[in-house]
Amino acid sequence: MEILAPAGNAACAIAAINSGADAIYLGFSAFSARQGAENFELEGLREIVKRARFCGVKVYVAMNTIVKDGETEAFHRTLLRVWKEGVDAIILQDALLGKALKKAYPEIVLHLSTQAGVCSENGARFAKECGFSRVILARETPFAEIVKITKIVETEAFVQGALCSSFSGQCFFSSFAGGNSGNRGRCKQPCRKLYSYNRKGFEEKAYALSPSDLSVGEDIVKYIQAGVVSFKIEGRMRREEYVAAAVRYYKALLDAASEKTKAAALSDLKRAYNRGNYTKGLAFGQDKRFLSTAVQGHIGEKVGVVKVVNGKYLVESAFVPQSGDAFKILREGKEIGGAVFLKKEGKRFVLSSKNRLKNGDSVFVTTDTAARERVLSGERRGSVALRLYFHENDYARVEGTGASVCSQEPLQSANSRPLTKEELIACFSKTDGLPVDVAFEEIDLQGNIFIPKSQLNALRRSFFEALTEKLVGEREEWEYVPLRQAAPKGRNGKIAVIASDFDGVATDIAIYKPNDYAAPLHKAFAEGSFERYLYYPAYCTSAEEAQLTERLKDCAIDGVYAENYGGLVFAREHGLKVFVGIGLHIVNRIALGELLERADISYYAVSKELNESELAPLIGERAFALGAGDIKVMELCYCPFGKRCKACDQADIYELTDENGRVFPVRRYRGADGNCRFEVYNCARLVCGGVEGAGALLDLTTLKNKEEIVAAKNDTEKQKKIFGNYTSGHYKRGVL
Repeated sequence: MEILAPAGNAACAIAAINSGADAIYLGFSAFSARQGAENFELEGLREIVKRARFCGVKVYVAMNTIVKDGETEAFHRTLLRVWKEGVDAIILQDALLGKALKKAYPEIVLHLSTQAGVCSENGARFAKECGFSRVILARETPFAEIVKITKIVETEAFVQGALCSSFSGQCFFSSFAGGNSGNRGRCKQPCRKLYSYNRKGFEEKAYALSPSDLSVGEDIVKYIQAGVVSFKIEGRMRREEYVAAAVRYYKALLDAASEKTKAAALSDLKRAYNRGNYTKGLAFGQDKRFLSTAVQGHIGEKVGVVKVVNGKYLVESAFVPQSGDAFKILREGKEIGGAVFLKKEGKRFVLSSKNRLKNGDSVFVTTDTAARERVLSGERRGSVALRLYFHENDYARVEGTGASVCSQEPLQSANSRPLTKEELIACFSKTDGLPVDVAFEEIDLQGNIFIPKSQLNALRRSFFEALTEKLVGEREEWEYVPLRQAAPKGRNGKIAVIASDFDGVATDIAIYKPNDYAAPLHKAFAEGSFERYLYYPAYCTSAEEAQLTERLKDCAIDGVYAENYGGLVFAREHGLKVFVGIGLHIVNRIALGELLERADISYYAVSKELNESELAPLIGERAFALGAGDIKVMELCYCPFGKRCKACDQADIYELTDENGRVFPVRRYRGADGNCRFEVYNCARLVCGGVEGAGALLDLTTLKNKEEIVAAKNDTEKQKKIFGNYTSGHYKRGVL
């Protein structure tokens, strides 16, 4: 079992190691899905790997963004440099790019990022086929699926930290809201802003898309029983006291500490960072705390309530604050402002706040300087048991932990005061700044020996350099050899339509997207004169797969439109063709080359985050590009209305309105388990006259006038009139 901690910078890495983490994960300066973190250059990475090795801690490096075609060489060379530094694994998002790398460098260890969206057995099988030794589960993976996945491949699950509102790897909200792609590590978190719904009871602005922080807590035992081997703490953007507190809390849980110790550790964690008083997440089903609609950020831990006396804000509490402590004030569950510690007054303390506080306001401590000092107070060090052999007229020898060095010359006889054991202990107890404690297993000192202090110190330094080389030594440098790239040719003039209703739709390819996965196929789809593909969603569990299998009996189906890697395995098992969906992020020719090796790939859709010049190398006779209509920006695997099913109006489409008055359609559909799921679409529809050489993929999921839109597929002026509110997407500018 492994507690895996985040390291957004060197201070966080050291805090994680000192607090008892078994492994840390960090981002390199390029290709990290957290570009807002400090991340690491080679020199900084080298130092952290050294410290980790001495303390028995593994280091995983996240290079988990999507990699555009023009970046593949830089990515490839960077990955080789990172691996040479002795890291234990590299985390990737693109499974197909990983497959190509694993074939070229079989010794490399790859972990598949949560951004790849593995949430089913078939997704896990695909990851294993591509050469990944571990999958980092999508945060939305149901517990029943986790049990199955752990029997296929080594598994890592999130247990603590921030949750994304959208299904892992399928969020385009930041991308289309401002050109900052979450898939490129530059998410601006529009989901953490205020929104309202056009539904009774949800008209007031709230943090309608903002999940509470995840804290699995005691339920980690269920993950252990399921076979999960690594327990991941999210937080590469957070401070070192949060990292330390989170590691200490989960160490207490895994070590079966006393209830008092666990409660104290949880209290420290809440004070370091706590959004929404925590949720258990979606693995065990949506709980009441899943969304934090009233408070967006850190609220800490409640320590008392306000009592206003003669204009002073008093708090009676067992908590004893000190200078530097800070507080957040909530009134009826909503944040009204902050406060700072002013002074002690008997058994109470006085707060100072710019806001006018009232009797009964709740006081939460958000900066507890004593707790910070406490969680950061530990220091973790490795150990080495030394064996020293110092014999007169022989070469001195120092051994320990597999390292061994000898003096350059035989030891001389002493004319006066000979070398003592105490002097050897004093010298070799020094570790030249390395995080290691020295024990002396054997000191074999024979004869009257003289050795200059400078030579003795040099021998010590030589040993610790040898020990460092033994524990950390760089790997052999691999030669850069370009990976094979696809060379797509030809043109595609076909039309493909994504919809749940095909009445009157004239298209070459119909992609059926059910409103209810347990319902029969739409009649017009089953009887239409076009190629028929079933929509395999990004969040697809075994329940959806079972229903899709049933639908294969309804009529002749050509294939599946796969928004998840699991769809490729599902199609193979049922002898179907594959239309690779936008959700697979086809952005480079290396990944495309791996895809097109398969005989069952009939078509593929290129990413909707590329501009025209970036798209050009990927276009061929089987390529499609999003041509017009809806732009899905989020896939919600939870109910944004808190699962108040009895009071639900069950509308097909809701409207989500932001602070600027922009309206985002939200489609409700039903999964195979009977639970509702939701998709958020961009506030403006896509207008496009077509991408040169590519087929037109029209997403008409929420649109009613389908015939008119299909007819206007090459006419942007008509599309503008039809949609009213429109965008040309990323085809002109692309994303960062």
